[in-house]
Amino acid sequence: MSSIKKNFSYNLVYQILNLVILLVTSPYIARVLGPDKSGIYSYTYSVANFFLLAAMLGVNNYGNRSIALIRDDKEKLSKTFSSIYVLQLLTSAISVTAYVIYLVWIIDANRTVALVQGVYLMSAAFDINWFFFGLEKFKLTVTRNMVIRILSLVGIFVFVKDQSDLILYTFVMAGSQLLSTLALWPYVRKLTKIRRPTWAEVAHHIKPNLVLFIPVLAISIYNVMDKIMLGIMSTDAQVGYYEYSERILQIPMAIINALGMVMLPRMSNLVQKGEKELSRKYIANSMYFTIWISMATTFGLAAIAPVFTVVFYGKQYTACIALITALTVMIPCKAWANVVRTQYLLPNSQDMIYVVSVIAGAVVNVILNAILIIRYDAMGAVIATIFAEYTVMLIQTFKTRKELEFGNYLKKGWIYVVFGIIMYIAVSFIGNGRKASVLLLLIELAAGGVVYCGLSVVYLLVTGQMKKYLKKKIKT
Repeated sequence: MSSIKKNFSYNLVYQILNLVILLVTSPYIARVLGPDKSGIYSYTYSVANFFLLAAMLGVNNYGNRSIALIRDDKEKLSKTFSSIYVLQLLTSAISVTAYVIYLVWIIDANRTVALVQGVYLMSAAFDINWFFFGLEKFKLTVTRNMVIRILSLVGIFVFVKDQSDLILYTFVMAGSQLLSTLALWPYVRKLTKIRRPTWAEVAHHIKPNLVLFIPVLAISIYNVMDKIMLGIMSTDAQVGYYEYSERILQIPMAIINALGMVMLPRMSNLVQKGEKELSRKYIANSMYFTIWISMATTFGLAAIAPVFTVVFYGKQYTACIALITALTVMIPCKAWANVVRTQYLLPNSQDMIYVVSVIAGAVVNVILNAILIIRYDAMGAVIATIFAEYTVMLIQTFKTRKELEFGNYLKKGWIYVVFGIIMYIAVSFIGNGRKASVLLLLIELAAGGVVYCGLSVVYLLVTGQMKKYLKKKIKT
């Protein structure tokens, strides 16, 4: 258990750093570039991201799981890594070629920005984070990525001064992504041998990779297609509003994603060893934690949205207030589905449940986008995304209802909904009618934290859960 806590701590520190950088750079970039230029960056990035997804297929999940299953066998480890990576190189080459065709014959506007986004696409050819995650070498990946993220932060403030620096901003962001993938390669030879695989060994990974690529593509449709459809059916400014509203959700999801990233290889290894009881215990503990953190951030972000938006983005982004408030509704379902996916479906190779659920979500998202964006602009995309996320969560929950104890999770977790509502009322009362300022935002954050954490501690003490936990830790 200690290694899980250690790996989670590494990932959590990295995610917190990302959040700090996000909170520092977002208000700066929002003001420097403005809604239109921000929208152009978001649109070109979204298109390049589609090509990157095609290059990576499902290797992030598939490679992670495959390495975790055989990491104790050095010969199998060498063979598996080499054959998966050769497949990744082939798909990356195809994707880059397709992107060049897109740049030359399809795109008309903002071609230079899109060309620079090609640097981001090239990073797919060198991205082997899945290998280190499968080995649970999180310290190695996290420390190097932290250094590169800090360098990108410095680059933004040094080179990006006004709207004419959009290309420089794009290069800094794309270049840092490429650099982060290259930084891990010097350590590969210390962990495994690189060998030349046969075509049969490479071809063995095509089908399972394609299976896991389907949900990756489907998820990207309702995470990225929103911005592309907004760019086509609405204005660059609406894309910018949606982009900055959606960024705020990275705050709670960073913690939840860090947990899922750590637990996927561990749970895959437990499944391989047949330790079902221990894996169910981990799932239960993870679910209780995600319910607690998701309720806090759902009601907390909704409460501070009016003040947060003005303080961080400026008055020209007041349209984001309603968007952020609406988007918080999908935090609990994303957190819930993350646990089901990374700690049960993928480790147990129940890929088709995952595939079917996200395809259904993608279909819902595209249909609702086509209907709602024309009428409601960015809010239409928000509504479509919410329905898509809940579709995915409900299908995964229904399909695994006999294997996982969802009733117990809800029975123990519903109280945090009440605590969240109380916190929301308290924070909203503090900010009601007052002029937005940094001081007011800090007061709201402090008050919300005290109310929610205070109620949680009292509840744990009254129910005896705190005493039970402390006894267990002392005994350990």
